[in-house]
Amino acid sequence: MSIGIIVDTSVWIDFFNHPQAPLTLYVKTLLRNRQVILVGMVLAEILQGIKNPKEASTVQQSLEKLPFLEMTREDWKKAGDLSATLRRKGLTIPLSDLIIGALAVKESLEILTTDPHFKKIPGLKIHQPQASG
Repeated sequence: MSIGIIVDTSVWIDFFNHPQAPLTLYVKTLLRNRQVILVGMVLAEILQGIKNPKEASTVQQSLEKLPFLEMTREDWKKAGDLSATLRRKGLTIPLSDLIIGALAVKESLEILTTDPHFKKIPGLKIHQPQASG
């Protein structure tokens, strides 16, 4: 059984800007294998960075095909609690990433990211790209 993977915004930016980069090619493999899961925070972060309306339309159409995971009230509470717990330990992580991380932990999903602060979220599994071949 294949593992569901949330591809973080940092990786999608590279995906759309560098079509032949090794990480982009790896994400294309994950997409072919239907392993990629989209969450609202990642969708919003991607769309906020697009300046060209035509490009925004193309990106939205591409992402529309992905399975989408919704947040519940409990998920929002978990993200807030997680943020408070980490802050008490002196760790500040962007709330957007805590939301993504809390959802991934709850759903037993991995995250493919280039942002090192995800490693500070307890119980979160960081997806390590596999060599293709």
